Amino acid sequence: MTAMTDRPSATEPAGIPASSELVARVKELQPLIRENAARGEQDRRVAEESIRALREAGIFKIAQPKRYGGYETSMRTMLDVSAALGEADGGTAWVTTLLNVCAWMTGLYPQQAQDEVWGKDPDALVCGVLAPTAETRKVDGGHRVSGRWYYNSGSWHASWAVLGIPVTDEQGETVDQGLALIPRSDLGYEETWFVAGMKSTGSNALIADDVFVPEHRVMLVPPAIVGEYQTEHGGSEPLYRSALVPVLALVLVGPQLGMGLAAGAVIYWDLSRRGWSTVVE
Repeated sequence: MTAMTDRPSATEPAGIPASSELVARVKELQPLIRENAARGEQDRRVAEESIRALREAGIFKIAQPKRYGGYETSMRTMLDVSAALGEADGGTAWVTTLLNVCAWMTGLYPQQAQDEVWGKDPDALVCGVLAPTAETRKVDGGHRVSGRWYYNSGSWHASWAVLGIPVTDEQGETVDQGLALIPRSDLGYEETWFVAGMKSTGSNALIADDVFVPEHRVMLVPPAIVGEYQTEHGGSEPLYRSALVPVLALVLVGPQLGMGLAAGAVIYWDLSRRGWSTVVE
């Protein structure tokens, strides 16, 4: 078996690493991520050392718009990177995958919302839960939101969250379904993730208590499903014209591929390299 690779692009803008380069960076980090895996399971969150190393390697930039210093790569790159991470640790791969796909979703919002996420902090990470487990009230300029969102993978490390909400009218009737983009500082947090495996995903609950969400930070789901996004840059940013449901489904395959590769691999200490090496059977 071999890992997925991407064809290098001769037209890739300067400063944007090719998919093969990003995968190579992850391969270099595999010994560190593998070493921190047990600590992540014990602490029920990915080790901060691993998160910091992934930040420095630009791995959280792959689905972020170039306008904010991101790499704005491709679905294939997201899968390749997640698979390479999954070879070292499934929890780290899962968290990275969810944070990256939520960065992609943030790129579907109007620029005003994107500016609020990345304008002052280009390194901001976004987590998310799509289930509309909340109550809302329509108010001037937006919505008041209260709710709890469980299984929020990567929420330990994120400063924003994309969260499913019902959209109501002035009479309180549910008229649509939306995704609210909310700063982590507006949300409470409860540790609810005590599972037998994948503890390091830190998939705990985020809590909103009458939080105001302005209209420009609510994306309606039905239009998004048919490709009607709110970004003003869809014409020049093909990644953010990708189909919503296929992206959200396919991106989850990456960690599984990596864990499958690891399950069929022999890992040994290479004396010549003074590091861990892998032979895939």
